[in-house]
Amino acid sequence: MSLYAPPKDLSTAIFSEVPERFRQPDKPSDWVAANKPGQQVHSFLEGPSFDRQGNLYVTDIPYGRIFRVTPGGEWELVVEYDGWPNGLKIHRDGRIFVADYKNGILLLDPESRAISPFLTHNRSESFKGVNDLIFDSKGTLYFTDQGQTGMHDPTGRVFLYCFETEQLTTLISNGPSPNGLVLSPDEKTLYVAMTRGNAVWRLPMLPGGTTSKAGVFTAMAGGVSGADGMAVDSEGNLFVCDAGNGCVWAFSRFGEPLYRIRSCTEGRTITNLAFGGEKNSSLFITDSSTGTILRADLDLPGQPMYSHMADE
Repeated sequence: MSLYAPPKDLSTAIFSEVPERFRQPDKPSDWVAANKPGQQVHSFLEGPSFDRQGNLYVTDIPYGRIFRVTPGGEWELVVEYDGWPNGLKIHRDGRIFVADYKNGILLLDPESRAISPFLTHNRSESFKGVNDLIFDSKGTLYFTDQGQTGMHDPTGRVFLYCFETEQLTTLISNGPSPNGLVLSPDEKTLYVAMTRGNAVWRLPMLPGGTTSKAGVFTAMAGGVSGADGMAVDSEGNLFVCDAGNGCVWAFSRFGEPLYRIRSCTEGRTITNLAFGGEKNSSLFITDSSTGTILRADLDLPGQPMYSHMADE
């Protein structure tokens, strides 16, 4: 970032926190044992996504839980199951899709609260460990398969799934820890956070759902982790969670640093974010290390999540 002017600092405020009744630091968790050994972890929030009623869904990876938070900040447990839910997005038809590290892409019915498998393998081969997912305006699904990949093993994948043809396409298979992903407003570019590569990649999208000439959109500032969840606003500015430095970085569509949105808590593990609130111009950010959802008010609205209403 030294080539550019220092980004402007923006502040956050606490929107809501995991209620005490849902905090369970003493409950055994294989995820905690593998990823946070020796630590007490009462929750680890991810996957923020708003429904049309303004409710915010979030996942809790180590304990297989999905919560719904009202606009007033009240928490409700939607489902608890045997899984590690990470990314969550709501399709234009109202169905809720979950990227679950253990189980693949799952489908959650918000009415019955039943959770079921949707996409669990690629030609009989299990996924490495899916992480996050998005939909384009046509409803096409994109998701990352991160697993334990990194600079030592750059074999993480990004997939595209077409509902009409039921075809799964591999966009890249050489990613050092692909994590969050988001499309530019014109959907000609797919941005992918490479956590352990400390960068955001730019994948030009070609007709037919393929890519070429993938490159680095921006390098991150370094630290103990890297780029995580991402969002984009109506002008194509990119917002990137820094999972180790307690902040969100904002870049212009040309990769110029614009803002650093700092956490108002002592937590440093900022994992994901979603636009919502009045005029869709506030960022709601998961601070996973403290079980807190932060809010930052911006000048521009986020790119609408539902570009088209459900088909009649």
